[in-house]
Amino acid sequence: MDSDPDISAAGAAPGILIFGGTTEGRLAVRVCDAAGKPYWYSTRGELQQIECRNGEHITGAMDFEAMTAFCASHGIRLIIDAAHPFASELHRTVADVAESLDLPVVRVERNYPERDTSVIWCESYDDAMAQLEADGIDSLLALTGVQTISKLEPYWKKHTCYFRILHREESMQKALEQGFDPSHLVYYEEYDATSLIEQIHPQAILTKESGESGGFGAKVDAARKAGIPVYAVKRPALPVSFETVTGEIGLRKAVERLAPGFFALRSGFTTGACATAAAKAALMALLGYGKYEDNALDAPSAILSLPVSKGGGDADRQEDIIDEVEITFPNGERLRLPVTDVFSDGRTGTATVIKDAGDDPDVTNGISVVATVAYAGRADAQIYSDSSGENAPAFVTAICSDPAQSEPRPAGAIRFLQGEGVGRVTLPGLGLEIGGPAINRVPREMMTRELGALYSGGLDVTISVPGGRELARRTFNPKLGVVDGISIIGTSGVVRPFSNEAFVEALRLEVEVAVAVGVTHLIINSGAKSEAYLKQRFPDAQAQAFIHYGNFIGETLKIAAEAGIREVTMGIMMGKAVKLAEGHLDTHSKNVVMNKAFLKGLATEAGCSQAAQDAIDGMTLARELQESLSESDLALFTSTLMQRCHTACETAYPPSAGLLHLLLITDTGEVLSKEHW
Repeated sequence: MDSDPDISAAGAAPGILIFGGTTEGRLAVRVCDAAGKPYWYSTRGELQQIECRNGEHITGAMDFEAMTAFCASHGIRLIIDAAHPFASELHRTVADVAESLDLPVVRVERNYPERDTSVIWCESYDDAMAQLEADGIDSLLALTGVQTISKLEPYWKKHTCYFRILHREESMQKALEQGFDPSHLVYYEEYDATSLIEQIHPQAILTKESGESGGFGAKVDAARKAGIPVYAVKRPALPVSFETVTGEIGLRKAVERLAPGFFALRSGFTTGACATAAAKAALMALLGYGKYEDNALDAPSAILSLPVSKGGGDADRQEDIIDEVEITFPNGERLRLPVTDVFSDGRTGTATVIKDAGDDPDVTNGISVVATVAYAGRADAQIYSDSSGENAPAFVTAICSDPAQSEPRPAGAIRFLQGEGVGRVTLPGLGLEIGGPAINRVPREMMTRELGALYSGGLDVTISVPGGRELARRTFNPKLGVVDGISIIGTSGVVRPFSNEAFVEALRLEVEVAVAVGVTHLIINSGAKSEAYLKQRFPDAQAQAFIHYGNFIGETLKIAAEAGIREVTMGIMMGKAVKLAEGHLDTHSKNVVMNKAFLKGLATEAGCSQAAQDAIDGMTLARELQESLSESDLALFTSTLMQRCHTACETAYPPSAGLLHLLLITDTGEVLSKEHW
């Protein structure tokens, strides 16, 4: 094992030990690197080339004593097992150490397809050899790796057998040490399963249940194409104490919960993910589900065979029958969200998810996202009602403002309706029907997928957000032409704290709406103050022409170029201008600070006096340039500054994209310098 790293810089951050060497190990590194805190990444050997930006890569096998000592001496508070699924000995050791030290373990598991009944499943390598012998297989291609040569020795001693291994000296040496014929070794780097089968013509292939990342499906497809059987050794069971996740979202959430403090800020879920979970819970209640426990809901045929509640009124009403639901996120990962206030009268189902935005300053944090689901044709007026009308929340009334929503639709289609607090689309450019609910494409796809897996008929889905009308005033919605409420949004299902991704997505939507309403000249600015000054200069411009870039100058210009905007005016103040001039298209203070050496070089290039150099030496803020430089020096300096800004902008908005105007604006709205290209 490599020498122990210095952990003094870790401070109070909880220690995390990752066991990797796999694709899942790389995933764990990506997640942990994002925290900017130290961690340890352990592999048995040195073959995996991986960059741990904030972690220490250690090598060498650990037995119980070594692992226990490492965890104790390095302050480990969480173990992440991202090793190969067939590393049974390591899994057992991790479980034993975790139990001894009272540590939680998160298992990063692969996605496994449902077991194909055409595959011959084997409980172990001994079972595989017995079945191969019984079936008279005399020629075999083994895709199980070099570590299994010894396990299969009784078979290859008597039959023709080829092993595919990594084309590495260590793997070849291991095969030779076990007395295997080197002429029957083939390599991953040179042959895929299809070409190997075509070259060797085996009677069968043997593989491990290695999951999607292990290429299991491709191996089965190759054998099926060749008309030969597949024998597969089932993956070993994991210790029951492991908490399993299958992707980056689930791993980050687990780390946030089990190792608090490792991530400075918690992540959350989008309104789109919340609406999907609520809609699924509502439909489950409508279909008559019992209490939701540990089923992944991946088998529509079994689901549709469940009884459907037919009753009406309070006597037959089902309440609080579901605690949480599992939904598929856009990255393919399945995660559970808690639901509340689930009920059904057999005619409609309603459920609520309380949005947790994590530590992001999201105005929608803590809101109720309510979904009401009815069979097609039941949601034209009052979505939920009983004989007394007392049990239905007032906000569950559907708003069918678009006559097209009442027109016939294909069998099994889902119609999305606008409930209270959800916005209505009034402008083109969002990819949604005018007059329809502001439920964006990805949330609609998520809901359609989840509901379609439960019920094959037509459904009416109403999403409501109590208080959403008031919240919308604090969002981008007024500029986007979304009225009466908030939008149900999210492209990933996840809110990342202070999410750059979310801000850029909002920028893109603003530009798309601007193009859709006919804007050809975009006027971009850093915020409300500079926008007010620019509106005075461009009083006739449409409201959608004005867009805040915040710190994302480069992203905004790229989006404008991609959208075909042929003219852009950018207002910028001194603080951001000096950062942009140095080439920083993201001007956030966490990424770049004022560089006095750069400013002095710029002053020299501009031909400023020595007095300007001295003034720069004495400054602490860039905006002091306006007061500290003489009128002549300031004119020279700002002209050169803006030329440098233009050069930086060309990488995002090249001359071929259109005409770019730059306006250097003071705190009082005065234009210090303007350049046109």
